[in-house]
Amino acid sequence: MKVAKFGGSSLADAGQLQKVKDIIQADKDRKYIVVSAPGKGVNNNHKVTDLLAMCHQLSDHDLNFNEVYKIIEDVYKNIADDLGLAIDIDSILADVKEEITNGASYDFVISRGEFMSAQVLASFIGYDFVDAKDLIFFNEGILNLEKSQENIKNILSKHDRAVIPGFYGQEDGDVKTFSRGGSDVTGSVIASAMDAQIYENFTDVSGFLVADPRIVKNPCPIETITYKELRELSYMGANVLHEEAIFPLRDKNIPINIKNTNAPAKAGTLIVSNSDIKNKRILTGITGKKDFTSITLEKVNMNNEKDFFRKLTTVFESNDISIEHMPSGIDTVSVLVADSYITPKLKKVLEELQIYLNVDSISWERDISLIAVVGRGMKKEKGVSSRTFTALAKEGVNVKMISQGSSEINIIIGVETCDFEKAIRAIYDEFYGSKQD
Repeated sequence: MKVAKFGGSSLADAGQLQKVKDIIQADKDRKYIVVSAPGKGVNNNHKVTDLLAMCHQLSDHDLNFNEVYKIIEDVYKNIADDLGLAIDIDSILADVKEEITNGASYDFVISRGEFMSAQVLASFIGYDFVDAKDLIFFNEGILNLEKSQENIKNILSKHDRAVIPGFYGQEDGDVKTFSRGGSDVTGSVIASAMDAQIYENFTDVSGFLVADPRIVKNPCPIETITYKELRELSYMGANVLHEEAIFPLRDKNIPINIKNTNAPAKAGTLIVSNSDIKNKRILTGITGKKDFTSITLEKVNMNNEKDFFRKLTTVFESNDISIEHMPSGIDTVSVLVADSYITPKLKKVLEELQIYLNVDSISWERDISLIAVVGRGMKKEKGVSSRTFTALAKEGVNVKMISQGSSEINIIIGVETCDFEKAIRAIYDEFYGSKQD
């Protein structure tokens, strides 16, 4: 049995829904289907979830939202009409509109895209519709995985085939949503609860690429990636799958296959838990994030102060600032934080660091970008760092920071933001270009 999830681009219009139906019918093992709200399509330049959020905002301020809601109505009516569905889409749309008018919660309103999308697809392919509100449970805003899995198993075992809306569940009877992109998580929870053979996640790309195609021309696809590697790449900006989607599946060793609705014959990327699976390349992926500030503190014999790092991190914690990386030496330590967190509080943080730590000097630098070089093949391969930094040096890239994780599957490199794209291209060319592994 397989669980398949289809993203917003796969459900945007009638033509895309026909592709979805063909994919589902091509494999009788695809029994439980999870759907997102319609994305941008032929007849729609907006994502339905964004439009619903706008409707809620207007209604919340006692403003007329009819014009915006009309766009949503047209999306679903066009799909139903073009596919000749028997579903009473007018009544469904009217009910949702009434709920918005009557002051429904934000979570309820933005979840209706998936709610209506699932009913439309269920009607089209002849599957049962099962509401996610009856399956997924939250506790104080956090997914209650154990309760959800037990409930899913009890309910879905009574349905041979079903379509389930993604993105939401319930807490104390009220609709509660995941963060955006959370339909991926819904699919993984269902796949885990039902002990699926595999969780297929259909989107508009054929899996992960080694590097951003906006930076590297025609980068190679990633055929197989481990959960650990995916976590590293996702954290540093590679966003194809919601990063929380791996947790329900990891312990059960259920693989995830990222596939393309528009090119279903392509293998896509297989995400697995077994790190012993051989990778043809040393590096699995190269990604990164921009806009960081580096704060460097110098103090002689700071390594002998047992509470130095506790005081240091407390300053950032008390100012609600997350630390990205903290490379250190004998008498120096650098703290890298996102510009968005530190910029409005920089003066205050610098003053507190001086007061609490009594350092010899403090300096700070903006326009730092972080690049993650990730690969399980790095563990057993000598010279990866040498090749990486030689490639950067040849391109004149000045390295500002180096940090390697204890798992030995990633190297974080800090560079000036002006060198960000050039650095990624240099590393890619070294390991995937003319110099093949």
